Amino acid sequence: MSGAVAPDTVSGVRSRLPAWLPTVYLYLLDVVAGVLVTLVYTEFVADSDGPNWLGYALAALVGLPLAVRRKWPLTVALVVVTALGLATVLHMTREPYSAAAFALYMAAATAPRTRSVAVLGYSLVVGAATIFHAEPWPDDVGLAIVVAVLLSGSWALGHSTRVRRAFADRAAADEAAKAVADERLRIARELHDVVAHSLSLITVKAGIANHVADTQPELAREALAVIETTSRGTLVEMRRLLGVLRSEDSAAELEPMPGLDDLPGLVERAGLAGVPVELDVSGGPLPDALGLTVYRIVQESVTNVVKHAAPARCRVEVAVGESSVRVAVTDDGPGERVLTGGGGHGLIGMRERVAVYGGTFAAGPRGGGGFQVRAEVPFA
Repeated sequence: MSGAVAPDTVSGVRSRLPAWLPTVYLYLLDVVAGVLVTLVYTEFVADSDGPNWLGYALAALVGLPLAVRRKWPLTVALVVVTALGLATVLHMTREPYSAAAFALYMAAATAPRTRSVAVLGYSLVVGAATIFHAEPWPDDVGLAIVVAVLLSGSWALGHSTRVRRAFADRAAADEAAKAVADERLRIARELHDVVAHSLSLITVKAGIANHVADTQPELAREALAVIETTSRGTLVEMRRLLGVLRSEDSAAELEPMPGLDDLPGLVERAGLAGVPVELDVSGGPLPDALGLTVYRIVQESVTNVVKHAAPARCRVEVAVGESSVRVAVTDDGPGERVLTGGGGHGLIGMRERVAVYGGTFAAGPRGGGGFQVRAEVPFA
């Protein structure tokens, strides 16, 4: 009755067909249902109590609105129920309001509950009033009960569908929010390592400057210059840490953080997993935190290729400019990537890392096939 397509069917066709086709199928199903209902009711026109033109008009009003029930569910339900009530008075009906049940399901599944309940109440009143007016006793009682059960059951089924969808949406939103929070905690720990390293360097250089200030002022000035540069970078990192909560229970990683120099090893491991990767790195060195961000973006992108698109070829481009670093990871694989919710935590994490620096991030399928991740991260 709902015209729904099974989830397994939808996921099966998406790898071969455009994503909008399943929705088109649903609309086509509604069009077919509307035409069939209209044709059925035109067969009842000859036996009706009214003029033929009125009968054909009612047949069209009962069936054809079903074709657009997904776009205007409440309006379609009201029109169909009203037309069915008039058809009942004219003795055109030979079935228990199945068209109204078909329309009510979509109204309950998509419209707010208060409005769909109002439409259900209107449908029950119209159905009962017209049946008791048109049918003799005691046939009218039994028919009214059948119609009431059918309409109420259809509404209940549509409402349960709406509740399940709302629950799934909330669960997906909570899962995405948790993924963002977890990624921010990881970012905070990584930035903590950079800040701790900078403060250690400042402490050492300050001690040297204090020790040689009188005897070797040149070395003291050099140490002070290093302190100035390092402290400025540390203040930038500290400002980025504001608003990002860090877990007190997690110990800081003691291993050196990966950066641009570790990308060849990452590419080699991807090749062993069946995805040959072409690496192109240009430009000078990067600060530790920024190099880690670039590494994580490339790592997650290549991992997605291995998981979702293998076998495929992949190209990684890292260009370090004067004021920013640009990263592009492109593959030619056929696999589908999930951008939000569900399995999309890797893309969420990359977006959060770039947002920490005020950069730009984009990910999506390419026109000629494959997938591309692009990011530009400014230095300051």
